Amino acid sequence: MASTERTVFRTCPLCEATCGLEITVVGDTVTRIRGDRNDVFSKGFICPKGSTLKQLHEDPNRIRTPLVKRNGEFVPVSWDEAWVEVDKGLSGVIARHGRGSVGAYVGNPNAHNLSPLIYNRVWLQALGSKQRFSASSVDQLPKQISSGYLFGTAASVAVPDIDRTHYILMLGANPYESNGSLCTAPDFPGRLEALRERGGKVVVVDPRRSKTAEHADEWIAIRPNGDALFLAALANAILATGRADVGDRLRAHVDGIEEVSRALAPFTPESVERATGIEASVIRRLANELLDAESACVYGRIGTCTVSFGTTASWLVDVVNAVTGNLDSPGGVMFPLPAAGNPTTRGEKGRGKGFRIGRGHSRVRKFPEALGEYPAAVMAEEILTEGEGQIRAMVTVAGNPVLSTPNSEQLDEAFEQLEFMVAVDIYINETTR
Repeated sequence: MASTERTVFRTCPLCEATCGLEITVVGDTVTRIRGDRNDVFSKGFICPKGSTLKQLHEDPNRIRTPLVKRNGEFVPVSWDEAWVEVDKGLSGVIARHGRGSVGAYVGNPNAHNLSPLIYNRVWLQALGSKQRFSASSVDQLPKQISSGYLFGTAASVAVPDIDRTHYILMLGANPYESNGSLCTAPDFPGRLEALRERGGKVVVVDPRRSKTAEHADEWIAIRPNGDALFLAALANAILATGRADVGDRLRAHVDGIEEVSRALAPFTPESVERATGIEASVIRRLANELLDAESACVYGRIGTCTVSFGTTASWLVDVVNAVTGNLDSPGGVMFPLPAAGNPTTRGEKGRGKGFRIGRGHSRVRKFPEALGEYPAAVMAEEILTEGEGQIRAMVTVAGNPVLSTPNSEQLDEAFEQLEFMVAVDIYINETTR
């Protein structure tokens, strides 16, 4: 009897855009994947990654059963056998060295999947170790920290209102290839094209002529590592015009403009020309364009987070948006309001309880904790450096830090020294091997 063709609707789990998918299935076989045209958010858009989920699903190299390494080789086992091995391995390390000897690394895909979003916190708390790491410290953590200090919570990240803005100044982002991030905008390229079609302007500041730069109205080449200096000079130029204005609605909620102005006084456009490679006249022109636009926004992404002074650069993005009157304003940058679950949906309006980092420090070089984790860059030294609190076991979930974090050779060496390791993943990769 022939299998009946059916259509199922799902959300793509590969990035934060969470595009709607229309999947045609015959029996247990996926025959077609396309964008869900009735999805109110993505409206039928699908990127090349989403369209290859069929190949991912059918990939013979994808792990379909638990594996346990015996005599240097992975062998398939049942789930019951796997849990016995996990219990024996982790319990043994904890019994010998204490709970702080077990580290955990959580990879980027956890942010796009409901199950780990719910349960990661449960098992991490049950583990009882403060040795936590994630992809965030080599991604968006500086932006969350600056937002926490500026707005009161790390979840209060202002994102560009792309569909209504008339001007976007973009740093450290390449959404024509990545589809954007920390913005959640399916078909980001299409939205930028719509901006231009309604008479708006797209300006890209990037050391490299990226695909996004090629499609922009203007590409401004900046020296690598110059983001914070450029943004400081841009804010300085805006304040110097005498036209800076946070707007009537926010005026009662904003303090520190005079302090910011004094702090930025040394960073004139002329003073940063050599370090940024951008002429002072260009910085001043951009300042006036932001002030003159009907609505405008500055959008900084991973390129502004992974450079020196990344947290300062992330903060300055919001400073520029604020002093041009584009913070929490239609067509500027706005705070998303989820249905439930984030601090932006709870409690009374006001200043909040404040934000801080440094509730603990890494053992070897004393780097501060931020949002409950330590920088991924210190993972290797925390494993290799002997002494009390040394990491002896690791749990990794949907991550490949040996490939994706700094000093990969040292981390590879460190993972070889572990007494026990558990990896939750669908592939054997540079880390899970």
